[in-house]
Formats: sequence, structure tokens, C-alpha cells
Amino acid sequence: MSDIRPAPLAGVRVIESSLLGPAAITTHLADLGAQVIKVESPAGDYIREMTWPIINDVSLLHWHINRGKQSLTLDLRQPEGVEIYRSLVKDADVVVEAMRPGSLARRGLGYEDLRAINPKIVFCNLSGYGMTGPYQTLPAHGIAFDTWAGIVNPETDEEGFTVIPEHASVGMHAGPLFGALGILAGVIRARATGEGCFLEIGQSDAAAYMDWYRSESWLAYERPESEVTGNKADNYERREPGTAGMREGVRYQMYESTDGYVLFMASEQAFWKNFCECVGRPELFERWPGSKFADHARGNRELQRELREIFRARSSAEWIRLGDEKNFPIAPVNTPRSIADDPQFRDRFPLYPHAEHGADMLPFPVKYVSETLPTPTLAPTVGEHTEQVLRDVLGYDDERIAALREKGAFGKGR
Repeated sequence: MSDIRPAPLAGVRVIESSLLGPAAITTHLADLGAQVIKVESPAGDYIREMTWPIINDVSLLHWHINRGKQSLTLDLRQPEGVEIYRSLVKDADVVVEAMRPGSLARRGLGYEDLRAINPKIVFCNLSGYGMTGPYQTLPAHGIAFDTWAGIVNPETDEEGFTVIPEHASVGMHAGPLFGALGILAGVIRARATGEGCFLEIGQSDAAAYMDWYRSESWLAYERPESEVTGNKADNYERREPGTAGMREGVRYQMYESTDGYVLFMASEQAFWKNFCECVGRPELFERWPGSKFADHARGNRELQRELREIFRARSSAEWIRLGDEKNFPIAPVNTPRSIADDPQFRDRFPLYPHAEHGADMLPFPVKYVSETLPTPTLAPTVGEHTEQVLRDVLGYDDERIAALREKGAFGKGR
């Protein structure tokens, strides 16, 4: 049974200026209960029309990334719009500029401008390549950060054309996640010391950092082999870093089952022995006992043929059950399409249903034991909460709101 407590970030107020996917930096904060006020131009963030699928005339990207937020439209070309923005910042904790660096500063709303209003403000810029370096002004979309970081390699189709392969996006997700972590660290310090800060992160940086193991391995291999080798199980031969070095694995490899595939991971001798005993093939362990740790039996095609036939005899679910019962590492091989049917997924990710949220969406993955996180509100329409924010946050009355509307503070026609 869940305790009734304030949300983890209740009382944290974030003012967000963003375009497209980088707005995910505040989705994490909103999911944890922060009040996120998305300040949009009168035309709105065109994220609602970007990419696919389009659900009831609105993109899935918007339904997910801007859930739980409030939308306020301001025309920052008008002095009244700028003044409202500054008023919002007075009692806020965070300002997020999830677009090209300097976009707010050009309107007199940069960090130094806002710091003069609120010394505790935490100002975060999230951009493609960050605020420095030769690429800082280079236009980009999400895949660029993964190709830049060496995570995605080009493929060639049957007609010889170079194509983007299917892959999991990294930078466009990791950048917002690291940014949110930095923001929370800044807020904690600001509340303790009274001093805010200005932090910035490039989505490209985040992509490279997520792949640190491969890049740092190549750096290590530039050193002499007398200092940097492979592991003991490989006779100290250097493998290619990361998953590329696992291609020739046998005890650590994917195998076909009767209804799909499983990932077998018995690289430790004890797990390998458990598996051989489980399938009634102790002679496999006797012939190829392997090293105590990290032994993938690389290139052992004879053993691989034996294992291929063994795994083809049972379903994926049976193999998962046996791994759990007999203590050897094994995992399902799902796809983005099939994962929603996985029993572990269903247990851990009770989806937000489209009937209430516009799209079927995964919830925030961190769980607070014995607590229930707030359910996010529907992603807003452009300017949906303009009057509500002005009344509830700034205390404006109808007369003042009407006067600001007349002056065009919210854009013509709003």
C-alpha cells in the first residue's frame, strides 16, 4: 500500500524554453512532481507536427515529451512578454533553455539577466553540440549526436545506397537525462547556499559519454601491449571493445529457440557448469570447462553447433524459467515491437493509456518504494495554461490579463 506523500519534486518550479526533443530534459522533472511551465511562442513548438506516428493529429513525440507540463504563450518580442517571463523567474528554481545557446540572452533573459532577479536560479542550456567548439552553431537533429559519437555506423542497401540503420537513439535521450541530474544537483546546492549556477550540456557529449567503454578501450589500446592486454581467458589477446569483441563468443551468444531467440551468458565457469548439468550434458563441461571468469569460448564452432541444437529444443520462456531455477544467466531477445508483451515489462511498466494521455506511454522508470509518483497530465495544447499560470503563479487578475492580451504579450489573436 502506498503512502500519501508529496511528490519527490513537489515545490520545484521550472520555466522551460524549448524546441523539439531537447524538451525531454524537463519531462523527467515533471514526472517526479516538479511544476514545469513551458513558455512557447504564439506559434507554439512545432514538435506537435514532427516525426511519426501522428496520433489524433499530434505527434507521439509531443504526447510523451511534454506530458505533465503547462503551456504558456508569450511573445518575447514584446516588452510585456519579456517582463512576464522575468516575473516567473523571480520565484522559480530552474530555467531551462533547451535550444541553441544564447536564444534567451538575445531577449534579455540570459543567465546574468535572470541571476540579477533571482540569485538562486539554476540555468541550464541543452543543445546539440554544447556552447563551445567548432560545431557549436551547427544545426542538427537527434541521430547526428550518435553518428558523431561513433555509435551508429552507415549501412548499404541492396542497390548500393548508403542508409541509416535501425538503432536505439542515445544522445537525444541521454542528454536530457544527464541535464536533469545536473539541474537537481544545482537546485540542492542553491537551496543550501543561496547561489544558483549556469550549466550546459551537449547531446553529442552525452552520446559519447554513454559509449565511454568503447572509446576508452581504444585509448587504452594505444598504449604498449606490455601495459594493456586482453583478459586471462583470451590468453591476454586484445579484443575489439564492447559488443564488437563478442561476435565470436560461444558461451556468451544469442541462440535460436523454438519461438524466437535468447541471449546465453554463461561466461563464468560456475554458471556454465550449472547449465551443462541442467540440460543433461555434463560431458560438455568436462571437455570445455573454461576459465573461472570471462570465458566466452571464442571461436569454438564445435561447441557452438552443440549449443545451437540444444537451444532449438525449447521455447524462450522455458529457457528463461530454467535459467531462473538452475542459476545460469539467460535473457529474452525482444524487439521494440514485442517487448510490451514481455511479462517483466508488463510488471515494471504499467503503461499510461492513450485514452487518458493521448498515447500509450511508458512511465518514469525510477520507483519510490511504498510511494506512488504523480500521474502526469496530458501534454498541453499551445498556450493552454496561459491564464491559469498568470493567475496561480503571478497573481494577475482578469483586468491585468486582458490588458496584456490587448498589448500582444501572448501573441496576436491570443
